[in-house]
Amino acid sequence: MNDLEGRVALVTGGGRDVGAAISKMLAERGASVAVNYHSSKDEAATVVAEIEKAGGKAKAYQADIANAEAVKRMIADIKSDFGGLDILVNNAGLVLRKRFSESTPEDWKRQIDTCLYGALNCSHSAGPLLEASGRGRIISIMGDSSRVGESGLALGAAARAGTIALMKSLAREWGRSGVTANSIALGLIETAHDKPWVDANREKLVKAYAIRRLGLPSDVAPLVTLLASDAGSWITGQVISVNGGYSMV
Repeated sequence: MNDLEGRVALVTGGGRDVGAAISKMLAERGASVAVNYHSSKDEAATVVAEIEKAGGKAKAYQADIANAEAVKRMIADIKSDFGGLDILVNNAGLVLRKRFSESTPEDWKRQIDTCLYGALNCSHSAGPLLEASGRGRIISIMGDSSRVGESGLALGAAARAGTIALMKSLAREWGRSGVTANSIALGLIETAHDKPWVDANREKLVKAYAIRRLGLPSDVAPLVTLLASDAGSWITGQVISVNGGYSMV
């Protein structure tokens, strides 16, 4: 199925874990994929090589999404290389697991700069291209703590809750141009940033899921692809959980 043929997608943090799975599935469906990375140059290059080997089109772009000017340059480069942008996947993030009372303002800034300002920077710079597309899509990936809260993740949850509000507002503001904006809230994924903690607490954690396992990147990519396609053109302003039954509200 090539229902994304002729479209251009940007996946932030697209070289690793969930981002890599999303990048590759979007390419499988026909999209040309801009694989953003901050420091994971080798991983991004691997994803691009895999896409190209399978017959798709992709290119890696280095940018710290917390830096507005770097994002502007990246979007300009993508437009120059591919002619435009139709799909933005705000996937990159930074979450530090720490009790709020033990966190510092520097901890707050690092997470908010990446998780909230990253989505702001990318959405703002990509916005004119997405509106011009007539079928623009924004899909923001986050942890389910952004909806239900979670001990030890207060800052990441707060930053991502701001992203949810941003997506809902852009859904209303840009909908008349055919742009949809949605959020996907995830349960714990096997490739989580704090994997040592996950492994140490696995038995207890798995019991919190109706489906007795943690998620895989391959559990997330199909929903992103749906929302990016014409089949998802009447889904907007929503927060959709992919979480194995961790929360059901």
